[in-house]
Amino acid sequence: MVTTQELIALLQEAESDIEIYENEPMSRHTTFAIGGPADVFIQPKTVGALQNALRCLRQTETPYLMVGNGSNMLVSDAGVRGAVVCTAEMDHIAVGTRGRITAGAGALLSAIARRAQREGLTGAEFAGGIPGSLGGAVFMNAGAYDGQMALIVRRTEYLDGEGNLCMAEGPENAFGYRKSIFRDHPEWTIVRAELELAEGDPAAILLKMNDLAQRRREKQPLNYPSAGSTFKRPEGHFAGQLIEQCGLKGLSVGAAQVSEKHAGFLINRGGATCADMLKLIETVQNRVREAFGVQLECEVRIIG
Repeated sequence: MVTTQELIALLQEAESDIEIYENEPMSRHTTFAIGGPADVFIQPKTVGALQNALRCLRQTETPYLMVGNGSNMLVSDAGVRGAVVCTAEMDHIAVGTRGRITAGAGALLSAIARRAQREGLTGAEFAGGIPGSLGGAVFMNAGAYDGQMALIVRRTEYLDGEGNLCMAEGPENAFGYRKSIFRDHPEWTIVRAELELAEGDPAAILLKMNDLAQRRREKQPLNYPSAGSTFKRPEGHFAGQLIEQCGLKGLSVGAAQVSEKHAGFLINRGGATCADMLKLIETVQNRVREAFGVQLECEVRIIG
């Protein structure tokens, strides 16, 4: 493995269409606002730039982490050794024929939903309030309010472990509850996806989006950093209800807290550390298991 300075020099030599930062705090790139520095933080702007960056990282045997909007991860206070590759700049959105929208892995779901609404395309309304990017949403089959990515993804384009551009059509994405084929292949990197939506009335679509947004504002602690629902839905139960029934609303470890508004959300009240949040997660899991015999499984990816 090369030194940080050597790696940066190699990346700059291999590709000009990228931004590179040294010792970049991951707290700036996660919706939890938690996380220590990444040795090297890389933002490619095109698929070609991404290919070149990944090739350089593999050739130098540099470990790397792929991120989009950082909406479903909790990063260690020690940060990330090696490199973080962020697709946020790969955020193009293009509208095609027959209700199809193609977007880059870094495109925000909220931006895709708004574009679909303006084009009179329905099916993506559920995604309007999910604070993630398309790549991460496909990776984990993100969903809300009876909608999920599995229902609208027609095709996914990705780079395999050798950097070749490949496609997964429909069922080949192997979507399940909060998972896809990409969870089983961490060496693959999603670069874009084609969504298939239906024609609808823009006014009716906007009305539905506004209704979902209002429901989120009423029920979710949107004014604090969080990763959304912290735990997966246990079979036959709702995580938030179990946590609330244990009397854990408002429970804090440092600045990490079980939301008083929705117990399924663990929030950063300002300055929370990863250690705070991990201890809170463990405490909630233990209390729920002791009270109900149910093991809550984290929906949030824990990095480091």
